[in-house]
Amino acid sequence: MRRPLLAAGLSLAALTIMALAVAPVGAQQGLNLPGGGLRPPPPPPIKPYQPVAVTPPAAYNDAGFVAFRKQLADVVAKKDRAALARMIVAQNFFWVQDHDLADKRKAGIDNLAKAINLDAKDGSGWDVLDGYANEPTAAELPQQKGILCAPAGPTIDAKSFQALVEATGTDPSEWGYPSNGGVDVHAAAQSSSPVIEKLGMILIRVLPDSGQPTNPDQPFLLHVATPSGKSGYIDAQQLSPLGGDEMCYAKDAGGWKIAGYVGGVSQ
Repeated sequence: MRRPLLAAGLSLAALTIMALAVAPVGAQQGLNLPGGGLRPPPPPPIKPYQPVAVTPPAAYNDAGFVAFRKQLADVVAKKDRAALARMIVAQNFFWVQDHDLADKRKAGIDNLAKAINLDAKDGSGWDVLDGYANEPTAAELPQQKGILCAPAGPTIDAKSFQALVEATGTDPSEWGYPSNGGVDVHAAAQSSSPVIEKLGMILIRVLPDSGQPTNPDQPFLLHVATPSGKSGYIDAQQLSPLGGDEMCYAKDAGGWKIAGYVGGVSQ
C-alpha cells in the first residue's frame, strides 16, 4: 500500500503531499468499460525528463537500537511470540493506514500480529519481522517526536520532485531510486541483453507493464523510462520504492520497544 501521509518520514512526506496535489486527474480515474467496471487509464507517454538527485537514507547507528534489532532477530529466528510481546510497548501501540486501526483494548502484540499477519501458516509474518530486524535505517516522525520508523526514506528536493511529477503526468508511486549508482539499463527483459545506458543516484520511472519473468531462474527485471527518453530494463533488486510499510519504535526507561506499524494487511 502507499505510505499514509500522516505517518510518513519528513522528507518523503513533504514530497508525496506536494506530488499528490499536482497529480493529473487522469492518474486517479479509470475509463468506463462496457457492462460496467473500470479500465485503468493509459500510462503517460515515455519522454525525456529532468534527472532528480536522490540521497539514500543513512543507517541509524544508536548502539541501543542496533542491540535491539539484534535481539529482535534472535526472537524471530525462534518464532518466540511471548518474547516478541515483551518487545512491544505496553500501551498506545498504533497501526496506521488512512487512520489508526489499532484496537486500544488489546495488547500491542495482538495488533502487530494482525497488521503483519504474524499467524500466517507460511511464516510470511515472521519473514516481515526478520526484514525489519535487518533494516539499518530509521528516521524520526515529524508529527511524533521520539518515534522512529524504518526503513527511512531518501532525501529528495521537494520542488524538483513536484516539477518532475507535473512534467511527466505521473503518480509518485511510479518512481523509485537505486540502491547505488551505476545501474545498468538493458535493451530487453534479459540480464544478458546489451546495456544501453547507466543510471546514477536519481529518481527512475517504473513503467506499469513490469512483470515477473517467464523463466523463474531469471532475475526479475523492471521496465523503466530513463531521463534520456529511452525505455529499458533494470534488475528489480537495485531499485527501492518511494514509500512502503514501516515498523516504528520508541525508547523508554527500559530501552527500545516496537511502538507501532505503518501499512500492513488491508482492512
